[in-house]
Amino acid sequence: MPKKYENMGDGAEEREEAANKKKKRFTLNPFETVFRKDGKGVEKGELKVLEKPGFVNYFKLLGRRMNHVFSVNLLTVFGNFPIFFALAAIAYTTREVLGPDSQIYPVLFGSAYFDHSPVITALLGIFGRQDSISMMTTATYVFLGLTLLLFITFGPVNAGVAYIIRNIMRGDPVFVWSDFWYAIKKNFKQALIFGIIDLLMIGMLAFDMLSYRVNAGLSSINMMLYVISYGMSILYFFIRMYPYLMIVTFDMSIFKIIKNSVFFAILGFKRNVMALLATVILVVLDIYLIRLFMPLGLILPFVILFGLLQYTSVYCAFPKIKEIMIDPYYKEVSKAE
Repeated sequence: MPKKYENMGDGAEEREEAANKKKKRFTLNPFETVFRKDGKGVEKGELKVLEKPGFVNYFKLLGRRMNHVFSVNLLTVFGNFPIFFALAAIAYTTREVLGPDSQIYPVLFGSAYFDHSPVITALLGIFGRQDSISMMTTATYVFLGLTLLLFITFGPVNAGVAYIIRNIMRGDPVFVWSDFWYAIKKNFKQALIFGIIDLLMIGMLAFDMLSYRVNAGLSSINMMLYVISYGMSILYFFIRMYPYLMIVTFDMSIFKIIKNSVFFAILGFKRNVMALLATVILVVLDIYLIRLFMPLGLILPFVILFGLLQYTSVYCAFPKIKEIMIDPYYKEVSKAE
């Protein structure tokens, strides 16, 4: 349990005053102009939606706060700008060369040096087919090195957008630009540390799933490990719904945040499964749109997809945090008074 819960109005006046000052200042930055238009509190009828965060109210609140979801998506994409270095490295810096399509060819080529039989010659013709192969260049390594900056941006950006959506869930006035930076400045150290842990876990689980998938058919053990890797990925999906929310809400150590997140992965199982299903549906839909009409499918992640995923995660996770960690705190305070 936390030693200190962030007051419901903590920083609200400071953020509102900063936002109002920034509104008066002329800026040529189009993104800041968009973000600084926000600041409305709870609209008429929205309080009932916030009190019962169920399936139907998910869409009602989304419809009312769609502009914030778009803003969160922009912050997520451009805040994690190092990913563009990776895309540039793959798309523009690699060199295409011709090489043997089969991995058996080098062995056969070496055998042909000692054995000039018709069989080896025929096999060289079969397995010696040439194909285009991508070769990394110096520029590729430079751009991939710059991609490592993602370890610095990933955690703070996730904390910033979690703070914005959490405020929407609490019915607080939302000033997207100032709220985003307020959350990052206040929680930078913890968000940075967990962001690094988060990226390493995502990378490790992705590597495990891909490698075990390739070798799944070799033995029953490999198949079992392949299934376990998927199970661990689902479990970690449940766990990572909670840390960023707790970072921006409570005064706790990283160890306690991770430990509580593991508990919430079990205690909030029903809502976590709903979040997983929604995430799978959104991602599969985008993949389908890429196959159906590629420009639209490629544009969606830069416009709305990541914002919807963030909104879905917080919408499913915050009510359980409120029920178990926040509401009991206020009950104790009211009894003490």
